[in-house]
Amino acid sequence: MSGATEQGAESFERAIERDQRIEPRDWMPDAYRGTMVRQIAQHAHSEIIGMQPEGAWITRAPSLRRKAILLAKVQDEAGHGLYLYSAAETLGADRADLTDKLISGRQKYSSIFNYPTLTFADVGVIGWLVDGAAICNQVPLCRTSYGPYARAMIRICKEESFHQRQGYELLMTMMRGTPEQREMVQDAVDRWWWPSLMMFGPPDAESANTAQSMAWKIKRHTNDELRQRFVDMTVPQAEALGVRLPDPELRWNPERGHHDFGEVDWAEFRRVVGGGGPCNAERIAVRRAAHEEGAWVREAAAAYAAKQAARRDAEQGREGEAA
Repeated sequence: MSGATEQGAESFERAIERDQRIEPRDWMPDAYRGTMVRQIAQHAHSEIIGMQPEGAWITRAPSLRRKAILLAKVQDEAGHGLYLYSAAETLGADRADLTDKLISGRQKYSSIFNYPTLTFADVGVIGWLVDGAAICNQVPLCRTSYGPYARAMIRICKEESFHQRQGYELLMTMMRGTPEQREMVQDAVDRWWWPSLMMFGPPDAESANTAQSMAWKIKRHTNDELRQRFVDMTVPQAEALGVRLPDPELRWNPERGHHDFGEVDWAEFRRVVGGGGPCNAERIAVRRAAHEEGAWVREAAAAYAAKQAARRDAEQGREGEAA
């Protein structure tokens, strides 16, 4: 290890120990840089792929108000993806390369988006449960050790909190409706509850990255801690909504001060993460098609940028001759 590298390593460790932010120009271990690129890219991919399940209902929303709400939410998710790709670029990642890795299956996105949205109640349940789980995961990331990621998460979490309230309001409206609407909500809750618990990742004992991410203060809580927090937060919300969560083992444990809940089907989790979910192929196919169909836009933007750069260079050249 060279003197400069040794000094950089000491500075990095000192910053982590003092709870200071690591910035793009700071020295960082290659493993830290790789971990951050992987995590931020997966998060960005999830935001972009996550536009699809709810986006499918924009043309079928039951009212103009619901359509406008859904359009705004899907637009927010696109913006989140752009923030996060920009954060990844500060680590030296190339956005085009990240997109290629996504559509070729070399990088992952959240498994939750590989499930279908069968009814409009799914839109509300995604807002309540999926965005609720995302908030539990992401609020601690506002204090993550990598500066650009932490700063991006502040705005993202504010918007995700609004999305959750929108979803819950939709479900409250449906639960005050017809028996068929209430059944629709309960069916959606039954289908999305367990995949929502899977969003926190594998159990701590099986998580390959948690220990190092905690040591580097990329993560502030383990997968199981966040999953427990989500369950405890959601149970009273379900009671207020008037739905039952599909877990016969779910009950309050006064000794632990938390809710006990059943075992997640980790075989299903691994199957979906491995590409065997109901919508894996469809999600990637739609993203690939959008990327290919948008090639002319990227080419036009690049040509325009090159033309503007050439014009600036020519003007600077003339100014230099005049001087």
